[in-house]
Amino acid sequence: MDFAEPLDRYEPEERYARARLREIIKEKGHTLSALARLIGRNPAYLHQYLGRGSPRHLDEPDLMKIAEFLGVDHETIATREIVLPRSSATDSGSEREGFVQVPRLPLEASAGPGAFSAQEISYDTFQFSRRWLREMGLEGADLSAIRVEGDSMEPLLRSGDEIFVDRNKRAGEGVHVVRIGDTLHVKQVQASAPRRIKLISANESYAPIELAREEVEIIGRVVWKGGRV
Repeated sequence: MDFAEPLDRYEPEERYARARLREIIKEKGHTLSALARLIGRNPAYLHQYLGRGSPRHLDEPDLMKIAEFLGVDHETIATREIVLPRSSATDSGSEREGFVQVPRLPLEASAGPGAFSAQEISYDTFQFSRRWLREMGLEGADLSAIRVEGDSMEPLLRSGDEIFVDRNKRAGEGVHVVRIGDTLHVKQVQASAPRRIKLISANESYAPIELAREEVEIIGRVVWKGGRV
C-alpha cells in the first residue's frame, strides 16, 4: 500500500518550494539523476520528493548540497526553515550581507589542444560576499569555476588559473569557454562570415580556428580570473 500523502494536502509554501526547485533544475539543464548522485541517493528519491512529497522535507545536508550546486540560496528551495550559523560579515554596521557560493567543477577548459569534459558535479566551492559580486558587476550571474590548462591564452590566462564562467552570457564577442565535440576550450570568440565563428588564442603562436556556428557550443563568458603569483 502507498502511504505517500498527495501534494495538495501540504502547505502552499511546501508546494511552491518543490515547484521552484523543479523549475530551477530545468532552467539550468540538470537532471534529477545527476542531483541524486550528488547527494548519494537513489535516483527515485528526488522523483518521489518532487512528485509525491515523500519525503516531506529534504535532509539539511542534502538541501544545502543541492542549493550550492544550483547556485541558489537554500531558502529558495527549502520546505522548512533551516537556521544556519551566523556569518561575521556585516553590511551597514550590523546588517548581515550574506555570501554566494560559486561551485567549482572538476572540468578543465583547455588553453591548448583541448580538455575532455567531466561530469559537471561540484566538488568544492568558492565563497564571495554579495557586496563583492555587486561591485564586480556579477550580481545575478550564473557562475561556475573551472581551471585553465595550457598556454594558448597566455599572458591573459595562464595554466592553473581558476576562471569564473557566467552561463547567462553566451552571446556576443569576448573570452568564452566553448565545447567542440567532447572537449572544452577557452578562447576569444569572434564573429566571422555568416554562420561562422572564429576562435582566437591570446598566444600568437596559435593560429585562429574558424568553424561553422553549429559546431561550437558556447558554455559561457569568462568574467573573472584568479591564480598564483
